[in-house]
Amino acid sequence: MSTATAAPSIRTGTVLADLLPASRVRDAALVVGGAALTGLAAQIAVPVPGSPVPVTGQTFAALLVGTALGARRGLLSLALYALAGLAGVPWFASGTSGVSVSFGYILGMMLASAVVGALARRGADRNVLRMAGTMVLGEAIIYAIGVPYLAYAADMSASAAIAAGLTPFLIGDAVKAALAMGAMPTAWKLADKG
Repeated sequence: MSTATAAPSIRTGTVLADLLPASRVRDAALVVGGAALTGLAAQIAVPVPGSPVPVTGQTFAALLVGTALGARRGLLSLALYALAGLAGVPWFASGTSGVSVSFGYILGMMLASAVVGALARRGADRNVLRMAGTMVLGEAIIYAIGVPYLAYAADMSASAAIAAGLTPFLIGDAVKAALAMGAMPTAWKLADKG
């Protein structure tokens, strides 16, 4: 097969959302859609015995939103999600809204979505190993903000906050990372063929 007939590889510097025709309407729809996806995923919530923080799909959604939309749109999506939830939209975990002891995780998701979005723009979402590292970094950012906030808001010691707000979630996060490791590189392979 000659290079003239081969499908061109999508260049680094783009994220999946950039494959859609560019417009302000597109960007606004992507931001609102990313916030809505995160809100819907937050409704998948499983209580964790001994922890005020449930296992939810929202961290997975937040990291995928950042990766697929890029840093700016990902951050805006998560900021919209947070602001709407603070204003009373019941789309935080288990249909809640407002500030709770787990609000630090939402703040962490905002920063994490921007970081993973910036890495995706550099091609970190194109293969399994780089995507794994991107997801681990995103999760680490969420915990770096969420766990200290939990300790402060719930008046817990650092070790109690780690036991309640980090340790029970590590296996679930490994599963989420594995799903993303398959999903994003596969999406790029399909886009390259399209």
